Amino acid sequence: MTAPDSRAAAKAAGGSASARDEPLPEHTRPPGVDDGTVDALGKLSEALEVIEDARGSLYRFHRLTGTADLAIGEAVELFRAAGHEAIADRIEEEVVGRNVLEGRWTFQVVEEYDDGYYAAVKDAERAARDALIQGRRHVYEAEMKERERTHGRRHHEARPDDAPRQA
Repeated sequence: MTAPDSRAAAKAAGGSASARDEPLPEHTRPPGVDDGTVDALGKLSEALEVIEDARGSLYRFHRLTGTADLAIGEAVELFRAAGHEAIADRIEEEVVGRNVLEGRWTFQVVEEYDDGYYAAVKDAERAARDALIQGRRHVYEAEMKERERTHGRRHHEARPDDAPRQA
């Protein structure tokens, strides 16, 4: 990450400064933090966002599989009601309540992911932020916003009206 380039400087020259036109302190890099550190933390944050998305997909898998399993159970009852006992028995014995992975239902897959990989990445990302930038979040993105927005222009403010200014 570099200092604002000439395009950002030109944008900044065109507007008046107001409190809303300055980012909050928690969205600025602490003094002495170099570009390489902000870049590395930005990449780690990006990775965490992808993992959050993967986690959401895993929960979706859990919900969809559970919904399907319940529907299969209802199908078994419908087969029985229609007089197809052998088919109902086979589906009930082989499929209903079956593990989706060896020894695991989907809730166990989700728990293992949450407690293992997901927790390790979240902890590593937070520890890196705490150690390097006083725990601040999204500094990379905040600096990108400062470079890209048109300073002093409506709908390009650094923060909303109701954002508290923190020291």
